[in-house]
Amino acid sequence: MPELRQNIITRDWVIIATERSKRPDQFARSRPHPIVPAYQDHCPFCLGNEDRTPDEFYRLSDLTGWRVRAVPNKFPALAATGERIRKVEGIHRSMTAVGFHEVIIEHPRHDITTALMDVVDVENILKVYRQRYIKIMQDPRIEAIVIFKNHGEGAGTSLEHPHSQLAATPVVPFQVRARIEEAIRYFDDTGECVFCSTLKDELSSRDRLIYESEYFVAFIPFAALSPFHIWIFPRHHASSFHEITDLEIFDLAVMLKTVLAKLYFGLNNPDFNYSIRSIPLHDRPTDYFHWYIAIVPRVSIPAGFELGSGMYINSAIPEESAKYLREIQIPLDSP
Repeated sequence: MPELRQNIITRDWVIIATERSKRPDQFARSRPHPIVPAYQDHCPFCLGNEDRTPDEFYRLSDLTGWRVRAVPNKFPALAATGERIRKVEGIHRSMTAVGFHEVIIEHPRHDITTALMDVVDVENILKVYRQRYIKIMQDPRIEAIVIFKNHGEGAGTSLEHPHSQLAATPVVPFQVRARIEEAIRYFDDTGECVFCSTLKDELSSRDRLIYESEYFVAFIPFAALSPFHIWIFPRHHASSFHEITDLEIFDLAVMLKTVLAKLYFGLNNPDFNYSIRSIPLHDRPTDYFHWYIAIVPRVSIPAGFELGSGMYINSAIPEESAKYLREIQIPLDSP
């Protein structure tokens, strides 16, 4: 029969719909992949079109030229100039939307995705993430930094050239604050970090593990909100992504490429989002919060029940999904 599971980190209750569950391979994308060229004349992110994104924040290069670029978002959700001003008028609260909204152009080629990149290319992306994070966190107006990637139309992307984004906000988003409050409550009750406890449990049971490396562990949570929802946790406790070392960045590059490659070959290159969840800037460091990466393949659509209740129905059993991905063999000719 169906089972209700609670995610100890988010406090969400999830319905694991065992009676309507699909086989893991049934979540694979069925529509054909379009043929994408290595260069698009109209693409502002392609090699040779740099004049279309001239206000560059940062560039990582090697002997062949640039490998990753950070540029302003053409349609930013936040304004880089101005003061952070709060307004309270009765029950109405507002604030000037100052902050940063950047695009990380991940590769010179138009036709490549993270799963098929060389490890060094993924490492370069992560290094630029860290560089921009450290630079922006020095701005006293900023409270939180979110790094995220939208892959595919179903995940909200508007340009197919490989890229991700960074948004730095003058307030702490409610969901981030709520998770911190739950983490504090767990720490007060147990004296332990809820993320570290979760990681310890997953390593003990091993039922939901996907891939392990020296510094990171990838798994599907016990109460995953949606099919193939994946978390990547650092093995060692750290509250903020900016604390990551060069050695850990290389290890994370191998981890991220491997997990995304398993999704690519196991689910036929599904649309997905990933985000780096880190402590708000003025709260670091702590014993109760642990930064991590969340990967959400867009292989199901939330419907009326989810919208009406805030509770999710997951039609994939986490243990079966994790086993399926563990057993996916990445082709030897893959980069």
